[in-house]
Amino acid sequence: MAESLPPAMRGESGQRRAKEPGTSTSSRPAAHRSRKSAAAASRTSGGRPDREAAPAAPTRSDGNESNGSGNGSGGGSAPAPAGTAPAGSPTAGNAVQRQAYAAIDLGTNNCRLLIARPQGQNFVVVDAFSRVVRLGEGLAQAGRLSDAAMDRALSALSVCADKLKRRNVHLARSVATEACRRASNGMDFIDRVRRETGIALDVISAQEEARLAVLGCHILLEQGEGPAMIFDIGGGSTELVLIENGPTVPRILDWQSVPWGVVSLTETCGGEGESAADRAARYARMRGLVDDSFATFAERLTEHLAGGGSGRADLRLLGTSGTVTTLASLHLELPQYDRGAVDGLVVPAESMRAISTRLAGLSPAERRLVPCIGRERADLVVAGCAILESILDIWPASRLGVADRGIREGILRSLMASGLRAESAQAALRRLRAQ
Repeated sequence: MAESLPPAMRGESGQRRAKEPGTSTSSRPAAHRSRKSAAAASRTSGGRPDREAAPAAPTRSDGNESNGSGNGSGGGSAPAPAGTAPAGSPTAGNAVQRQAYAAIDLGTNNCRLLIARPQGQNFVVVDAFSRVVRLGEGLAQAGRLSDAAMDRALSALSVCADKLKRRNVHLARSVATEACRRASNGMDFIDRVRRETGIALDVISAQEEARLAVLGCHILLEQGEGPAMIFDIGGGSTELVLIENGPTVPRILDWQSVPWGVVSLTETCGGEGESAADRAARYARMRGLVDDSFATFAERLTEHLAGGGSGRADLRLLGTSGTVTTLASLHLELPQYDRGAVDGLVVPAESMRAISTRLAGLSPAERRLVPCIGRERADLVVAGCAILESILDIWPASRLGVADRGIREGILRSLMASGLRAESAQAALRRLRAQ
């Protein structure tokens, strides 16, 4: 990774971390707010990277400015790398600061869009969109994307395409992940998306998915020494990334991607039984499948845990996923989801385990009544809980950082850094021509 990012800031257990410079704060509880009470085949990929995977080239998107909605702020950061003029300077930054950048993340469960403009060291969100599409529905059994799932995804991508046309987007990158990697008709679907919407989806590798997730959320990792873990529980896969502090961005020491996400694990383990015993047996099966897929990576982690001399209280852990943000909402006993209260929260790991156990014991009808879960997540959240508990087993941190950001923000940071480098190069050429 070549992007330079601001240093992370310390958080406190069960408290919010300080907001990074340059981002606006929304209305939310004070920093010392406390909650009311605690409440497929096992196919994996990963390994110690020799070098960081380079990001794929961004694609251009043209369109006109419109009156679209969606003002906000993002925690993105893209200062110039060494040897280039800093953002906001007459040489390189002014043009970049006015340009809009877009990121589309088509996952196994969700389709998400983020459009933003650089603002100093960070970025301001111009427009955003998210829709549950369940592109991977039925993939575990059929091995291919269903017609209904593709239609749902295309409908959401059409909305994204319209927003790209209405905004003055300078650079855009659109990525697809595990569902399109695994499906036998994944590339046919990619071609159809290009024909019908004009969006060129890049089916990224699991390693690139992990890199972008780290780039997008690592600023929320607590300060500390020694290795730390960042994970992303998706719809069709889970990425685990072991990192250490670097001069500008974390260095990836090791990583693993397993084919268990909330959709793939739910479908593989079948429907829920009527009795509490049936639900407990199903949850145990989920835990077993995930534990088996993590086994090789867990063995490698023991080297870091043994060699570093760190105790459980010193281990740092940060999660980005709907599972983590949902459980954090329940930890805070929020009546409805509030990103401002959740993004950057640090929660005791034991609280997340207790909430996971409680949710796994509820019937689907009971889970639908739980605030912040509802109908859309009621059938999937148990699989997310199983994956989270397995992660806590292999990386037994006492506290868990929560991030409501990830791949999209990582894409935006890469794009903005690329735009700044290009602007700097063009400025250098103009100076040469003027001599």
